[in-house]
Amino acid sequence: MKETNQKIMIDKKVFYKNLARLALPIALQSLMLASVAAGDALMLGKVAQNEMTAVSLATQIQFVQNMFLGAITAAGAILGAQYWGKGDRHTLEDIFNIILRFCGAVSILFFLACELIPEQLMHIFANEASLIAIGSSYLRIAGWSYLLTGISQCYLTMMKVSEHVKPGAFISSCAVLLNIGLNAVFIFGLLGAPRMQARGAALATTISRIVELILCVAVSSGKTYIRPALDRLIKLPKLLKADFVKQCLPLLGGSLCWGIGFTSYTAIMGHMGTDAAAANSVAAVARDLICCMCNGIGMAAGIMVGNELGAGRLDLGKAYGIKLKNMSYIIGFLSTALVLAMTPLMVKMVILTDQAREYLTGMMVIMSIYMIGRCVNTVTINGVLDGGGDTIFDMYSLIVCMWLIAIPLAFIGAFVLHWSPMVVYACTCLDEVGKIPWVMVRFRKYKWVQDLTR
Repeated sequence: MKETNQKIMIDKKVFYKNLARLALPIALQSLMLASVAAGDALMLGKVAQNEMTAVSLATQIQFVQNMFLGAITAAGAILGAQYWGKGDRHTLEDIFNIILRFCGAVSILFFLACELIPEQLMHIFANEASLIAIGSSYLRIAGWSYLLTGISQCYLTMMKVSEHVKPGAFISSCAVLLNIGLNAVFIFGLLGAPRMQARGAALATTISRIVELILCVAVSSGKTYIRPALDRLIKLPKLLKADFVKQCLPLLGGSLCWGIGFTSYTAIMGHMGTDAAAANSVAAVARDLICCMCNGIGMAAGIMVGNELGAGRLDLGKAYGIKLKNMSYIIGFLSTALVLAMTPLMVKMVILTDQAREYLTGMMVIMSIYMIGRCVNTVTINGVLDGGGDTIFDMYSLIVCMWLIAIPLAFIGAFVLHWSPMVVYACTCLDEVGKIPWVMVRFRKYKWVQDLTR
C-alpha cells in the first residue's frame, strides 16, 4: 500500500478528544491494577523482605494466566472494535460468547493448578524453602480469584470496544480500592481481623475479584451494553469463530512468548539470591506503574484505528496510526524521565537490605532506557498493528529479540558466567530496545491497513 496519509487531514480536535476519552480511563484502569501489586509490595515490604519477595514470585502465575486471557480478549477487541465501527451489535454478542468460553476454560485450568500443585509452581521461581512455603500458601487462596478473573475481563473488554470505557474503569477502580483497603486489614490484622501477612493479600484479592464480577454483570444489564447471548453460547458462527482464531493464535503466540519470557526473567533473578529477587520485585512494581499511560494509549490506538478501518475509512485509519506511532516516542522519553525521578522514592519505600537497595538503584537506571522501547512497541505493535489485524509480527519479533537474544544472554550470564545481577538485569531489558528498528520497518509496510469485517 502506497503512503497517502499526507492527503488526509486529521481533525485534531476530534482525534485528541477520542484519544483522551479512551486512553485516560484505560490508563486509570491499568494504574489501578498496577496499584494492587504496588500495595502488596509496600505493605508486605513493611512486614518482611521474604513475604514481599515470595508474593511477587507467586503472582507470576497470575501473570502467565493474564497472557492467555489478554490474547483472547485482545482478539475479541480487534474484531469488536471493527464490528462496532460497522454497527453490527448481533456479531458483537457472538464475539462476547467466543471470548467467554475461552477465558472460562483458561481460568478453570489455572485455578486447579494453584489448588493442586502450588509448591511445584513455586519451585519454578525460587529454590529457597521459606519463599516456596509463603508463596504456596498465597496461591491456595489467590487461586479462587483466578477462577473469576477471566469472566470479568470479558465484560470489561466489551465495555471498552462499545464506548463504555468509563464504567469499566469505574468498576476496576472500585475493585482495586477495595483490594488495597482489604490488604491493610488482612495483612496487618486491623479492625479485629487476623494478621495473615501474605495470605491476607491473597484473601483481599479474592474478595475484590468477587465484587468486580458482580459489578460487571450488574452494570452490563443496561440496554446500551453488549452482553453474551447465552442462547447462542454453545453454537457459534463458523466464519466468525474462524476469524477469531485467525487473530487469536498469533496474539496468543506473542502473548506467551512475552509472558513466559518475562516470567523467565523473574525466575532467573529469583535464583540469584533474595537481595536480587527483592530488588527486582520492587523494580517490577515501578515498571508496571509507569507503563500505565502507554498501556492506555496503546489500547486506545487499537480501538481508534480499528473503528476507522471497520467503518471502511482506511486512509483515515492509516493517518491515525501514523500519528499515534509518532506520539509513542514522546511518551517513551517522558517515561524515562519519570523512572529516574521516582528512583529515590522507590529505594526508600520498603524494607530492604543495603545490598538490595544498591541493586534496586541500578535496576531503575537501566529501566529508564528500557521504557523508551516499551512505550514505542506497546503503542505501535499492540495498538496500531493489532488494531488492523497485523497480529503475527509481535510473535516473530519476540521469538528473535527475547528468546534468541535476551533470555539466552541472561541465563548464560546468571548460571554459567556468573555475571552480577545488574548485568543480568540489563540483558533482560535488551529485547524492547532492540526491536524498535524492526518495528518501524514493519509499520511502514502498512499490512495493518485492512477491514476485517464481513
